[in-house]
Amino acid sequence: MRHTTGIYGGSFNPIHSGHVGLAKALVESGMVDDMWLMVSPQNPFKVNAALLDDAIRLHLARIAVRDVPGVEVCDREFSLPRPSYMYNTLSALAQEHPDRRFTLVIGADNWERFHDWYRAEDILAAYPIIIYPRPGYAIGKVPRGVTVADTPLLPVSSTEIRRRIATDPSYQGQGLPHPVWQEIKTRRLYRSASDADT
Repeated sequence: MRHTTGIYGGSFNPIHSGHVGLAKALVESGMVDDMWLMVSPQNPFKVNAALLDDAIRLHLARIAVRDVPGVEVCDREFSLPRPSYMYNTLSALAQEHPDRRFTLVIGADNWERFHDWYRAEDILAAYPIIIYPRPGYAIGKVPRGVTVADTPLLPVSSTEIRRRIATDPSYQGQGLPHPVWQEIKTRRLYRSASDADT
């Protein structure tokens, strides 16, 4: 049987404890053998969004999971055309790693608009999908090949973390892995209002 690798894509702007906890939970549950966090240089739904530099987001993601068994960070989308379409990413990975069976991992918020994704039907036909719950989003009935993960709701939000870093002097990294918060503090990342708004 081929090795099952979960592909969990996102801007990770910044990566937070919810991202890490979910990836760890899916590996520990046996739903996937390992998990690759796919840092996206440009989400097609956020073409005008100003993201923290690609290399910095990638670095933060790597230090967040460096001690998490079965979870690693992948930068494959950095060498693919932008914006980053998951169909293209999965196709490239499947061609390069024929020994692996790739499974797409997405949140209920992304599932709600999955029909708008580039070649959504082709993704459904070719790859299993795992949906994890998000507060405020109903998943409903799912088609064949789609599984709903029994994971806790993740109330942590990158948007809220960025806002607090930029505007709340009392914020001490709640919701962030400790090494990520230390790096953000040292580099004084997300301090500007423009960073907090995107």
